[in-house]
Amino acid sequence: MREWTVIGVPTSAGAHNAGQERAPAALREAGLIERLREAGLSVADAGDLPGATFTTDHDHPSARNLAAVARVARQVADAVAAVVADGRLPLVVGGDCTITLGVIAGFRRSHPEVGLLYVDGDADLDTPDSASSGIFDAMGAAHLLGRGAPELTGLAGVPPLLEPYRLAMVGGDPREIDLAGRQFLANAGVSYQEGPALAADPVGVARRALDAVTARSEPLVVHLDVDVVDSGDLPLGNFPHYGSGVLLEHAVSCLGTLLAHESVAGLALTEVNPTHDGDGTLIRRYLDGLVSAMSGGR
Repeated sequence: MREWTVIGVPTSAGAHNAGQERAPAALREAGLIERLREAGLSVADAGDLPGATFTTDHDHPSARNLAAVARVARQVADAVAAVVADGRLPLVVGGDCTITLGVIAGFRRSHPEVGLLYVDGDADLDTPDSASSGIFDAMGAAHLLGRGAPELTGLAGVPPLLEPYRLAMVGGDPREIDLAGRQFLANAGVSYQEGPALAADPVGVARRALDAVTARSEPLVVHLDVDVVDSGDLPLGNFPHYGSGVLLEHAVSCLGTLLAHESVAGLALTEVNPTHDGDGTLIRRYLDGLVSAMSGGR
């Protein structure tokens, strides 16, 4: 049996606004730990890291809150490395997408060939040199691939955090990536499948993503950004994607297929913003899907 350890990361330091720092507490209050255990999973709770909250950071408009983002990522790396060294699987509950940089850095201390399955509504290819917003949430994949702030690209030593062939991206909204971004991913050799493909064939997309990285990566981590789901179906993500066509059921089917693979050894949950959910209905739906995917539908 897989033995999971929950690590809460209450951070919105890399986000567009505050709110995501409340997600670990909101998911626990909705029964995250109990629901997973009731579904037959072995789950320990390591509590929360210190985290950080969004600030506008007018002094660094092209790299907002970099010091806080990097500090949290290092904390995540330390916590993940300890869980992995103990033979358990980290379930890292954020928080904004930059926590995944720390997750990969932590795995690389004992597993330098770790791969990543990146299920996200955005390609996250901006850098401090190119991004108009300066928000690191929009720069996660770029930093994984070695482009951006050295404080983040060097979290595991010499960049990149991930070789391109160890990264498979799933679910990107085609309206949120330009031709240059697509060409960059293609030239680098990153597996990239967009939202319409995910909606049409969630299981097939998941299997193709696994095929793309398993031959040269071990173990695998899954990153799930809730904004991969159409905001018209589940408006829980920090950044909206209305009209993408990806329903929660599509994302759950894809996630379940990925997590069923024997090489998967970690999961990062990102972008849930409880301030979008006045009565808790959205978080309960999200948790229903998560439990189903992690437990194989039990």
